[in-house]
Amino acid sequence: MESDAVANLAHYVNDDFVAIVQLILKSKGRLVVTGVGKSANISQKLVATFISTGQDAIFLHAADAIHGDLGNVHKKDIVLCISKSGNSPEIKVLVPLLKSMGNMLIGMVGNDKGFLAQKSDRLLMTPVEREACPNNLAPTTSTAAQLAMGDALAVALMESRGFSAGDFAKYHPGGALGKKLYIKMSDLLGTNSSPAVVPSTPVKTVLFEISSKRLGATAVLKNKKLVGIITDGDIRRMLERENDLTGVTAADIMHSAPRTIEADELAVEGFRQMENNNITQLIVTKNGYYKGIVHLHDILKEGIF
Repeated sequence: MESDAVANLAHYVNDDFVAIVQLILKSKGRLVVTGVGKSANISQKLVATFISTGQDAIFLHAADAIHGDLGNVHKKDIVLCISKSGNSPEIKVLVPLLKSMGNMLIGMVGNDKGFLAQKSDRLLMTPVEREACPNNLAPTTSTAAQLAMGDALAVALMESRGFSAGDFAKYHPGGALGKKLYIKMSDLLGTNSSPAVVPSTPVKTVLFEISSKRLGATAVLKNKKLVGIITDGDIRRMLERENDLTGVTAADIMHSAPRTIEADELAVEGFRQMENNNITQLIVTKNGYYKGIVHLHDILKEGIF
């Protein structure tokens, strides 16, 4: 029942919806979101979404508003009032006060005949046939519809503003989500993350370089330019086929076309490259010059995934 109700909302993403998006975009004030009961809970969630996606917004509980908190509403603010019926006692007291203050009022309602619908300047319709509650009483279907319509409004505002992943990162610096958006490959390079040998380096020295730097690989440089990579897997395979290591050098076992990534690329892109190519190390370069190696574990250790 809830999924059907949400799907039905597509009919109400119409010219009125577009007009409301444009109204909010042009506003010089904030978006004040208010409601009572379960609609107040939905209002709080939507305010959190608006704030994190570039829309200045505050939550105002309808009951608190008529007991002193109406002073939080500024002259240029637009008020989004959420209510299934639009006939709650608190709404009936609050709406005339808002109208007297001259604020633009958007009603998100399930009943276009209710008090809120009749007094609103613009409507976002969220009608439902009945609640999923077996008694048709507990707000279930109606709150799902309110949440979906509010999210649609937030996304439309994001797209209209050209709100980018970079903008999103500014508001989400913490946790895995934020790290995906701002941690670069260069941030994962430690003081011991640049193992390197030259093509003529004996294999025993190569093995020591790999093991001492603990990254499972080393770059091969010639005249300071990257010419290859040797992994611990390459060493194992070489030991399986060679009994005599005399004269074996890095040039004999290196891969001459290593996978690389620029230092300014996001770590999440490095992870994708490792995953797509079934590798656990990636060489990091800066303008073509070797900077170091990042291991899959370095990315996982950051808690990005």
